[in-house]
This record gives sequence, structure tokens and C-alpha cells, in this order.
Amino acid sequence: MARPIALELPARDPREELRRRLEQAPVKHVEALLDSYELLQQLHDHGVLELVRGALSASDKLIQTAVDAAKSDESIRAIRNAVILGKVLGAINPDVLQSVATAAADTLGCYEKPVIEPPNLFSLLCQFRHKELRRSIALINRFLEKLGGQMNLRGGCK
Repeated sequence: MARPIALELPARDPREELRRRLEQAPVKHVEALLDSYELLQQLHDHGVLELVRGALSASDKLIQTAVDAAKSDESIRAIRNAVILGKVLGAINPDVLQSVATAAADTLGCYEKPVIEPPNLFSLLCQFRHKELRRSIALINRFLEKLGGQMNLRGGCK
């Protein structure tokens, strides 16, 4: 009759395996360890570690202060306004926004205060010959019409 083969596995010591890996780590990862020591020293020199340690020790108070600040009416309005501004920026064609940025830089972007003398009535009327000016005025008019319509719908400023 056949006898079962005895299977004897050596006892495994997980601590011994970890110790062996720890002993080999400095050899395998010497550059990474040196870089991390240098980074740790820089964090210490600049006081970042002390700041983090203080934040961790006062974490409950910091969280409570942040929650109290976030519950204020001003914070809620600021968050809502930021979301709305994000939608506005997302809705604007980047080419149009680039045109606005370029026009603003060309008009106001000099380092000194721009010296713009007010034009006389005749030269102002002569500027209306340029289709670029008329196009810009039409764009501003359309914007103001839409803004007035929205304010009327929402019962805004009266």
C-alpha cells in the first residue's frame, strides 16, 4: 500500500523577512534615500515639519474654524460666485477672450499711465467711420440689452 509523502515546510518568520529586506534597502535604494534625507532636511530648515506638527496637533480646532468660516453667508456667496464665474469663462469662446485680452493690453498695457486726451466732437464722430468701432459698440449694446433683460427677469436692481 502507498504511503503519503510527508511535506515539511520550514517555518516562516515574517519578521526575519522584513529585517532582511530592511538590510538590503540602503544598498538597492541609496540614491532615493539620500534624496529623501536631503528633502527632509530642507523641510526641517524651513520649518515646514514644525508647521505640519502644529497643524496635526490642532487639527480639530482648524477643522472647526474652517467649517465655521465655510458656513458664513459671505463664503457661500463667494463659492456660488466662483462657480458662476467658472461657467461664464467656460461659455466664452477662447478666441473672443484672446481678442479682449489683446485689446486691453494694447490699450492699457503700457508701463506708464496712458495719456489719452479727450477727443473733440468732430474727431469722435469721425471715429464712427471705422467698422471696428461700430462692431465693438454693437457688441457692448447687445451685452447691455441681455444684462437688462436678465435683471428684469430676476427682479434685480430697480
